[in-house]
This record gives sequence, C-alpha cells and structure tokens, in this order.
Amino acid sequence: MPIGIRPINDFAFKKTFGSPENKPALISLLNAILALPVSIADVTIENPFSLRDFEEDKLSILDVKAVDQAGSVFNIEIQRSLFDGLIQRIVFYGCEIYADQLRAGDDYSELRPAFSICLMDGRIWRDSPKVHHVFRLTDFESGRTLDETLEIHTLELGNYNLKEAELAEASLLECWLFWLLHAHEYDADTLLALFPFPPIQLATECISRIAAITKDKQMYDAREKAARDRQWELNSMLKRGIQEGHTQGLLEGKIEGKIEG
Repeated sequence: MPIGIRPINDFAFKKTFGSPENKPALISLLNAILALPVSIADVTIENPFSLRDFEEDKLSILDVKAVDQAGSVFNIEIQRSLFDGLIQRIVFYGCEIYADQLRAGDDYSELRPAFSICLMDGRIWRDSPKVHHVFRLTDFESGRTLDETLEIHTLELGNYNLKEAELAEASLLECWLFWLLHAHEYDADTLLALFPFPPIQLATECISRIAAITKDKQMYDAREKAARDRQWELNSMLKRGIQEGHTQGLLEGKIEGKIEG
C-alpha cells in the first residue's frame, strides 16, 4: 500500500528535514543541491521541528534553518504556491538570513556565507526547462563574483521529469527530487529498495511514521487542505483578473470604435 504522504507537504517536509534525529537526510539534501567544494559534514538546526508550534500557529513558516561546522548559514523551504512577488520574497529572505548573522557590536568580517534554497512545486520561468538555478552576486562585465556572501538556489520541480527506470544512473540530487515528488506513490519497502542510500531511507522512515501517527497525519491533512485552498484562491484570482481584463478590453474596443465612427 502506498505511503500516501507527499514529502513536499510543508508539514512533512519540516518534520523530515527539520528534526534533529534526521540530520543526515538534511545534510545529504543540502550537499546534493549546493555541491560545495568542501561537503557539509554536520549542521545545527536552528529552528527544529516541533508539533506544538504547528498546533499553536497554523500559519507558521515551514522553512529549515541550519548552520554548519564552518559557520555557513542555510535556509531551505518548499513553496507549493507560485504567487506574484515570490522572487522578491526569495531575495528578501536570502538577504535577511545573511544580515541576521550580525549582532550589535559584531564586525562585518564575521559574516559567513549564506545559502537560501527554495524548492518550488511548479514552474516560474517558462522560457527555460532547467530545474536548478543558482544566483550569486556577480559583476556583469568581468564576471567577478562576491564569493562567500549570498547564494540563492531555486529548484523548479515542475521541470523535473526523470523516470523510475532512470534512477540507477541518476545523480544524488536527481534521486532526492524524484523522492520528493513521488515518494507518496510507493510503499515503504519499494522506496527502500529504490534508494539504497541511508539518508533517503531515513527520510522514507520518517514519512512512514507520519502516516502511522494520528496527530501527525491530522496535521499533514490540514496542511494539504490549506495548500489546496490557497491554490484555489490563486487560480480564482487569476481567472477573475483575466476575465476583468477581457471585459475591459471589450469596453475599450467599443469606445474606440465609436470614436473612430
């Protein structure tokens, strides 16, 4: 029987990658996305998963913030609704996690690299089939980059189309993305066989527990409903805007026709 838990559900995502006992899964996902010259060996999760937080704040932001052994800062989140202003929001929060490192009296030289990662359930740049975009502060003419400052990664899951039969030759990142998108379609034993990697197996065990624990499943279902409602609202607003634009265009056309007549 399929697990039935979508890892891209924000509750499932936060519990899987934001629980201290699941740090190996978070570290593996970060290494797969960032491909840093020196791999991340350990992290401290600064906002660990707490069921009580979800129960008390139904609108809590479900990102995962972590710091590695060198002091670099990481923020990773899932976005299921691609709303107007999303890019500006991503940049804003990326800058915020970089700036928030400093406290009163700290020196700017103490700032460490900050990495902001947004996994998007859809496509935001229709002119590109790329899944993974990396943005750095770079000079247009020389190509010089301000290294070890801010780096923003976006991953458009709507562009990801790897098939199960291709997993044997897939990269670690491709395996993680397949798992994020399709884990809910498989039973746990099949997933464990498909991905013989301890971090992905750890993540699989986590979503299996969500399906089995009543409180977790109830919170998961509530977040799924909220995501559907949010998408319905966005679709309704878009449809209404198109209809209003069409009506306005017809009115303007009639007025212009009368003037020309």
